Amino acid sequence: MKKKKPYLQTWPFNFGGIKDVDFEKAKIVIVPVPYDITTSWRGGTREGPHAIILASGEMDELFYEKNNPFPIFTMDELELSAGPGDEAVKGLEEVIGNILKKDKFPFLLGGEHSISLGGVKALKKKYSNLSVLQLDAHPDLLDEYCGSKYTHACVMRRIKDLKIPTVQVGIRSIDPETKDYIKKAKVKNIFEAPGIPTEKILKGLTKDVYLTIDLDVFDTGIMPSVGTPVPGGLGWYEVLNLIEKVAKNKNIVGADVVELLPTPGLVAPNFLAAKLVYKTISYII
Repeated sequence: MKKKKPYLQTWPFNFGGIKDVDFEKAKIVIVPVPYDITTSWRGGTREGPHAIILASGEMDELFYEKNNPFPIFTMDELELSAGPGDEAVKGLEEVIGNILKKDKFPFLLGGEHSISLGGVKALKKKYSNLSVLQLDAHPDLLDEYCGSKYTHACVMRRIKDLKIPTVQVGIRSIDPETKDYIKKAKVKNIFEAPGIPTEKILKGLTKDVYLTIDLDVFDTGIMPSVGTPVPGGLGWYEVLNLIEKVAKNKNIVGADVVELLPTPGLVAPNFLAAKLVYKTISYII
């Protein structure tokens, strides 16, 4: 007697809706970080990881692939400390450090941009020659914001404090305090939108690269669902082409996609973020 086909399909809630995920066999570990404690304007980026994972389950590339070429494991959402920002950073650094000990690739989903510091600090311990490529509308180079040195507006300043080379692309909103810092500290490798000078970008990066993508780097026409939107920005294929070239010429060792602020009734930005994660993984692998 033939076994009846199930009349109902169920899909697990992990990136891509991939069934039979196995941490030990995975190369990529998705780390959802629903953290937006230091958000300064519109709250809600804590809902970003859930929205990205939900959208990713509808991508044809993964949804219908029986022998999935990307062994991806999705962790449970992390609940970071709501206390001082450095506590959250330390907690995330510990989690990412444990993932690296297993020789896995950590891919963080935010949440606000401050989470990048925890990932970078963990990776710096393993890769001494680490650099950071930031795609963003803002340089995030303030020394302090709203009484804290560990906010989304200070994350790249804290990374620079670690003596890590940085390259910043898509920047188009710089406050006076940051302009003064850039001039006095002679900060290099800040490329304002429009345009992507690929060769200069590659030259500014070391062999091992952490990629951090604030979704407000995109043109607001295709990515309106962010906490601090800025008119203009980069296009979809511009960003993908850059990531692909970096992946071919450098060793991307960790990544994050942050600052998605889901808009009720508007799902296109969520799918853009999910597809961006998928394409980045495809270039790296």
